Amino acid sequence: MSDTTNDIKHVASPLARQTLLDGSLTRPVAGGRPIRLLPWLQVVKIGGRAIMDRGAEAILPIVDELRRLLPEHRMLILTGAGIRARHLYGVGLDLGLPVGSLAPLAASEAGQNGHILASLLAPEGVSYVEHPTIANQLAIHLAAARAVVGSAFPPYHHHEFPGSRIPSHRADVGAFLLADALGAAGLTIVEDVDGVYTTDPKGADAASAKFLPETSAAELASHTGTLPFDRVLVEVMANARHLERVQIVNGLVPGRLTAALRGEHVGTIVKTGAKPV
Repeated sequence: MSDTTNDIKHVASPLARQTLLDGSLTRPVAGGRPIRLLPWLQVVKIGGRAIMDRGAEAILPIVDELRRLLPEHRMLILTGAGIRARHLYGVGLDLGLPVGSLAPLAASEAGQNGHILASLLAPEGVSYVEHPTIANQLAIHLAAARAVVGSAFPPYHHHEFPGSRIPSHRADVGAFLLADALGAAGLTIVEDVDGVYTTDPKGADAASAKFLPETSAAELASHTGTLPFDRVLVEVMANARHLERVQIVNGLVPGRLTAALRGEHVGTIVKTGAKPV
């Protein structure tokens, strides 16, 4: 009987015989900044309750402004959910649905708002795309059109977050996670207030509310007042890898979004935990 030769090739790897839960294995490279996938991309998050729920009075001026911005920027426009999602939360909680089931139901309304926005921008070649397309084919869509529209809700589906009956990771968090993962040039959150205040500018203490033109995620961690975005976003910002800042602007004031995308300071700038290059 002739001898047989073992031609199996082995790839040397420090992870081969180690548990992947060992943080010391990735520590030598974990400090490096990931590659920016779309460094020229501007991410714009349009508030559902702040803008979309107001109807044509608020939506059409924003659409006109976005249309004029198309020659200047390539954009991923993300929409949040509005009052209909709050009604859905109420019905779902009455029925005893778990938080993981409430998340995709609320996300469906954010998608509906996205379809409305994309339909109004359709003459410019803008279309609505679902989460899998954003994850896998966003670059080719943006090569064909100057902007695409999607839902800002994270696709958590039926994942359960402990300690909450309402999904804590909503549209603001989803927009930030996408922008940071893609290494985008910036994220602008469009709301119905000028930015962050010391107290709710529309609440009982409106007279004492002071505008904060600039702050940081670290400072907002101890902020006790109302925020114009999901509070859990403060925690997410602290772990940013690319986005060094986010600007919140008032979409009801014409020109604010345009100025923000051109690099002007027209709202509240929130510095994240990302380190400058």
